[in-house]
Amino acid sequence: MFETLSDRLTQVFSTLRGKGRLSAADIDATCREIRIALLEADVALPVVRSFIAQVKERASGEEVSAALNPAQQVIKIVNDELVAILGGETRRLRFAKVPPTVIMLAGLQGSGKTTLAAKLALWLRDQGNTPLLVAADLQRPNAVQQLQVLGERASVPVFAPSPGNGVGDPVTVARDSLEEARHRLHNIVIIDTAGRLGIDEELMRQAIAIRDAVDPDEILFVVDAMIGQDAVSTAQAFLDGVGYDGVVLTKLDGDARGGAALSIAQLTGRPVMFASSGEKLADFDVFHPDRMASRILDLGDVLTLIEQAERTFDEDQATAMAGKLASGEGFTLEDFVEQLAMVRKLGPIGNLLGMLPGAAQNREALSQISDSDLDRAAAIVSSMTPAERRNPKIINGSRRARIAGGSGVTVGEVNSLIVRFMEGQKMMRQMMGGGMPGMPGMRRSSQKAAKQKAKKKPKGGRPGGKPAGRPGGGQPAGTAGGPPAGLPGGPGGFPGGLPGGGLPGGLPGGGLPGGIPGGDRTFRLPGGPGQGNLGGPPQNLPPGLRGPLPNRRGRPGKKGR
Repeated sequence: MFETLSDRLTQVFSTLRGKGRLSAADIDATCREIRIALLEADVALPVVRSFIAQVKERASGEEVSAALNPAQQVIKIVNDELVAILGGETRRLRFAKVPPTVIMLAGLQGSGKTTLAAKLALWLRDQGNTPLLVAADLQRPNAVQQLQVLGERASVPVFAPSPGNGVGDPVTVARDSLEEARHRLHNIVIIDTAGRLGIDEELMRQAIAIRDAVDPDEILFVVDAMIGQDAVSTAQAFLDGVGYDGVVLTKLDGDARGGAALSIAQLTGRPVMFASSGEKLADFDVFHPDRMASRILDLGDVLTLIEQAERTFDEDQATAMAGKLASGEGFTLEDFVEQLAMVRKLGPIGNLLGMLPGAAQNREALSQISDSDLDRAAAIVSSMTPAERRNPKIINGSRRARIAGGSGVTVGEVNSLIVRFMEGQKMMRQMMGGGMPGMPGMRRSSQKAAKQKAKKKPKGGRPGGKPAGRPGGGQPAGTAGGPPAGLPGGPGGFPGGLPGGGLPGGLPGGGLPGGIPGGDRTFRLPGGPGQGNLGGPPQNLPPGLRGPLPNRRGRPGKKGR
């Protein structure tokens, strides 16, 4: 519903990013674009004027000028003001000190009162209450039968002594329902009243008579969020005639502009308490102004996503799945299918991805993801044998052709699923094994792996520490703990005059000759053949090492190199 408004506001704020300081002209231009976006979303004009005035006052003050990131500060101000016009804080139901708690629903015909009564009853039942539905809409054809069917689906009893269709007195039914609730030990009574196609005196008189007969603890006004500006006038008429304590918005999953949700709470002074966002009975929840404002500004709604996951997933099952994911190899295709089934319980995949921050910027890509993709992946895995699910590496070409035929997909889709699954396994092993530097919580495991590797290192390798008693830390060739002849030695035993700390190119094998102390700053060579790795005078010494050596004759030929 708020996609158009969200896209416009995101576009407005994108022009502010990157500016180190906002001028008065920038603030005026931003407020002008926000005003146009709100008016196009069918937000009431008085609400828009008040909203823009508050944003401009705060944006022009010290709050933005002293901020390190002015653009982010403006977004925060708009978010705060959106929360304010949506009601400020979450409003909960008030329960009677002595049960039953009476909740009366009022509104126009077609706003979804009967369906919402069943949704509210199911929501209360899941919280441990024992609600009772009351069919007091005796004018609309088959309204009583509809409530009975919905009550059966929600596993909530329905009190319907009159058949409806114009027969019976709704005031008497509402009054008798209280005695029925006390007798059957129901702690909550939900009364579904009749509506009309418009505001008229008969509707108001009947609603007032029911209100006076049952003295409800909560009167909820049910309004269709798709009717736009007319929702505000209807809400005001009901407030003046009957009065109510809170508003319930229905059909929030529609493609209307959503101005009613942003206007009713501000103009009537009554908070929005619940929101219905689908046809299923489970598509109902408490209205959170801060989360709705976060969705409008494309900041995501992660808290609602977490709450849905907590209600849907079994804690033991989720813990076992997390352990398999951590092990990498223990996560098989069978677990993958179970995980897909758990995700499907949360609802449409598009709705889940829409709760993530930045979803509006990737809406076109997200629209291409459908639940059929998850069903197709589950069908591919279901066509495998148990051995193939546990070990996908054994799936050769003929097996892939058989799996594709059994699941009704192409071989390429089977290959893609297997490859992505094995890449996911590899990534999990890297994350849990410390193979990805910079990941939080991985340093300890990588340090532990390095220590184990150092313990397994053979003794003949290059020394890693600095031996006691030797200033340079090096060892002469052929001694215990030192580098063997012909291998490069440690940097600690090199003389200071060697360029780059390396060995001269003329030394055979690149190693240190035997008997040369590594820590001495002088480079003393043996005088005669048969000592160490050199036979005869030293060859090709760097200029810094050439001294008064005996019998030094020019540059040797190839044979002496």
